[in-house]
This record gives sequence, structure tokens and C-alpha cells, in this order.
Amino acid sequence: MVLSDFDFDLPEELIALRPASPRDSARLLVVRGTEGRLEDRTVRDLPHLLKRGDILVANDTRVLKAALSGRRTARADGPDVEIEVNLNFRVSPGEWSAFARPGKRLKEGDTIQFNSGLEARVASKAEAEVRLGFNRSGADLDAAIDLAGTTPLPPYIASKRAPDARDAGDYQTMFARETGSVAAPTAGLHFTPGLLEELAAAGIRRKAVTLHVNAGTFLPVKSETIADHRMHAERAELSASTASAINAARQAGGRCIPIGTTALRTLESAAASGELKPFSADTSIFITPGYRFRVADGLMTNFHLPKSTLFMLVSAMMGLDVMRRAYAHAVKERYRFFSYGDACLLLPNG
Repeated sequence: MVLSDFDFDLPEELIALRPASPRDSARLLVVRGTEGRLEDRTVRDLPHLLKRGDILVANDTRVLKAALSGRRTARADGPDVEIEVNLNFRVSPGEWSAFARPGKRLKEGDTIQFNSGLEARVASKAEAEVRLGFNRSGADLDAAIDLAGTTPLPPYIASKRAPDARDAGDYQTMFARETGSVAAPTAGLHFTPGLLEELAAAGIRRKAVTLHVNAGTFLPVKSETIADHRMHAERAELSASTASAINAARQAGGRCIPIGTTALRTLESAAASGELKPFSADTSIFITPGYRFRVADGLMTNFHLPKSTLFMLVSAMMGLDVMRRAYAHAVKERYRFFSYGDACLLLPNG
């Protein structure tokens, strides 16, 4: 398959700049079966769309305020320089890989000072990507980053407006526990305490996995031939107790429905051998049409960018023709797209 197979027209005004309020009032496009039957619902309908014994799997990663503004301290050959840093992924308890602008004004050994006493030394540099060693470590570093930084909004939102105080809450899911992401697992943004209570009362269980989302999630696919694309790696974890609960639910006839593509990619990585097992490793799994799903019996997810690896993933689950038709329907009906937008519930078995 080629990249142009996954292209579609999207009016710019359908890119959501704020989430629905309340969160579970977002619209939900249900796509059923290989023939792709479509239903226009809302996220609040989820307890009635799933069945007793099903198990939802959320990503419990927590997003850091990973956009940092700092100052490179003066060298003998010049003054201080303003530097914008976007964290990418954690290398060690006190080190992060990051993107810096202007990268050409940095070299190994430079020190960048941020707000709240946070500072970092440039340990290595490759063009705009730098490895930063901070003066804090572990949970202390996480807390300092949250004080010094701002919410790392996706490029398609950040290009239209600056982050503000609302985003600190809006861009964090209810499930957030494990700090380490620089982008939100956005399907989880639709849940509220009331919705979780209704799901539990309907006999729908919930478990969590962890995948720390890095900035690679926004990288475009540049290879015209899909098979030539190489995915970025992200850290993922699945506990033994969660693996056991999912296996038991499926053996009893329940369906495993990941909340978002990051949860799905974690599950499918953990089941690479054919059996779902505990998992703790980097994953660069790339799911395209023709892939055979081992664990995920469906998926709740947002609407994705044209020609993105995530649109390829949903096309793998439902079929490219079905998803092109579903997205055309969503555009016609004015659904809201991307991180703060509406959602889909994909049920390939109807």
C-alpha cells in the first residue's frame, strides 16, 4: 500500500481547539462490522454500546508540562540566548532527549537555565535534538518540570493558539498515574467519574497499561511505500495482573476494548508471541492493513490525521474502505477532529 491511500480531505475548521464540556458529551461515531454500519451517538452512550463482561483498557500515563522556555548562559564568544525546549522521552531518571530551538545556538557542555531553579546541561547534540542532564532527578525532576513548563499542545493546536491554564487539566486524562508522556493518550480525555460509575454498574470492567507517548507520535510518514516507514519507539508496560484479567475476560466471552491507540499498541506488543503476557520494553509496533489482531476486539479512539500511522491502524482494524467512508461521514456531519475532538467506537465483529 502507498501513503496516498490514507489521504482524505479535512476542513481546517473541524480541528478542535478545546475539548467538549463536559468531557463525556463528545460525539461518538460507532462503526460496526466489516460492512461498516455507522451510528451517531455520544460518549455517554458507551455503557449501552458495550456488554457485561467486556473489559476496557486505558493508558495511565501522565503528561508532563514538557514545553520549557529557558536561557542558554553566556559564553566567552557571546551573550545569553533564549532557548525553547520540547521534551521528547526520558533517557534516565535525570536525563531527557529533547528538541531545542534554535538548536544551532547550542553545543555540548552548554547550560540552559529555566524557571524555578531548574537547569540542564547539554550532554550531547545531533542537529536540533539534544540530550539534557538536569540538576534534579526522578520525581523531583518531574515536579520541577511541571513548575517550569507549560502544557505541550499538539502542533495543530499550538499553531492556532497558545496553551493556557485550562489546558493543564483539559490535556490530562482521568486515568493519569505514571509520569512520562509529552502528549496525551487522547481517547482517555472523554471519560468522567459519572461515566466510569455507569460502566462499572453495567458490568464493564476496566484495567490500565502504561505507554509513555513521545513526540514521535506527531512525526509525518515520509515514505510513499508504507512498508518502508520506520516507527518511533515508546516505552510500554503491562503488568501480570492486568494480562491475567484481560485473558480471563476474553476466555469468558467478553471483549477487550482498548481506550486509544496507545493502549492497543501496548496490548498487541505484549501479545506478539500469540499469547498476552506481562510486558516492559520499548515498542515500535506498526499496525497497517493486513495485521492480525491478537487481543484487541475493538477500539475507542479519536479521529486521526490524514496519512498518519494512526489512520493506518484504524484501517487495519476495520478496513480502509470502511474507514474512508466513516471519516467522510464524520466530515459531512461536522464531527470535531484530533486530540480535543470527538471519538469513534470501532467494533469489527458488529
